[in-house]
Amino acid sequence: MDSPQSSHNVYLSLGSNMGNRFEFLQNAVNLLFEEVGSIVKISSVYETPAMGFEGEPFFNCAVWMQTDLKPSKILKTVLEIEKTLGRKRNTSKTYSSRPIDIDILFIDDLVIESEKLTVPHPEMANRKFVLQPLAELNSQLIHPVSKKNSIKILSETEDESVLQKQSKWLSNPMKDYTISKYNYIAIEGNIGAGKTSLSTKIAADFNAKLILERFKDNPFLPKFYEDAARYAFPLEMSFLADRYQQLVDDITQFDLFKESVIADYDVNKSLIFASITLPEEEFSLYKKLFQLMHKELPKPDVYIYLYQNTDRLLENIKKRGRKYEQSIQADYLQKLNAGYLEFIKNQHSENIKIIDISEMDFLKNRADYLKILKEIIT
Repeated sequence: MDSPQSSHNVYLSLGSNMGNRFEFLQNAVNLLFEEVGSIVKISSVYETPAMGFEGEPFFNCAVWMQTDLKPSKILKTVLEIEKTLGRKRNTSKTYSSRPIDIDILFIDDLVIESEKLTVPHPEMANRKFVLQPLAELNSQLIHPVSKKNSIKILSETEDESVLQKQSKWLSNPMKDYTISKYNYIAIEGNIGAGKTSLSTKIAADFNAKLILERFKDNPFLPKFYEDAARYAFPLEMSFLADRYQQLVDDITQFDLFKESVIADYDVNKSLIFASITLPEEEFSLYKKLFQLMHKELPKPDVYIYLYQNTDRLLENIKKRGRKYEQSIQADYLQKLNAGYLEFIKNQHSENIKIIDISEMDFLKNRADYLKILKEIIT
């Protein structure tokens, strides 16, 4: 798996003045979630008069999103969503009624002036139906050009339109994917399966506490790949101590500001790897130490094993370019996979889920990501 892409904060203005206006807005929100990214917040819905032409009044709202998409891809996807919902953009500069209108207001603090995209939106300061919902989402959002926050821009607008706030709220589709029923999620997988990328993405979307294995700091790891017989025992012992300390520090401390804990490894990983890398006598000693150290640690509410076929694993390992991993052989990965599956088979728990992601790319394909989320929460 590639490393997670940087996330952008995007603010959108939505409007509709044809047909079932509320339903058009809700459908647009649903499609934005499915195709663009996670939804942080949705404003109230306001009824506003048509501006610049004779037409039925609009329902308007604003949406705050986070997405990994680049600005050009955000625009392309937004236009496709409009088209899906029946919007026909005319080539003239005149305004007209429309089932849905989605305008990009901000993408982070970027200033973009291209033929197809201008952000911040050039007309927003003159549109109360944009500014009122925007200020509701984030009153302290700073305009990167004027350096004024959204509440200040709203107070200075010359638009005197009267907005009627609606009592009915749009639904955030994120609620159908919430992980809040789990306090502790462990995401496991073979080397290169994508467990860190997935854990990081889910934690960011759902404000979860993220625990990532500190393998980069282990001085024995590069040496192990050069001389496994010599360095297997010190490597596994150092991982044993470090994983134990990390889980004691991070899981047993309650975090008031996070709803869940997501780790990109489970404590039993130590046993699985050691059973493959250590000779029988050393593994017997290791197992005793493991059981003494870990019997008091909390167990995950759900254990996810990301399965990828060996060819994909090798491809991902090569792609991420860690020098010391390039000598990893297919048979070692196959032994690890067999070790994980043997461990899973011997657990008497309904909270273990194997998800085959061999044909998925959850970083580049949002539909794949949402499919994995559904499997985790159901």
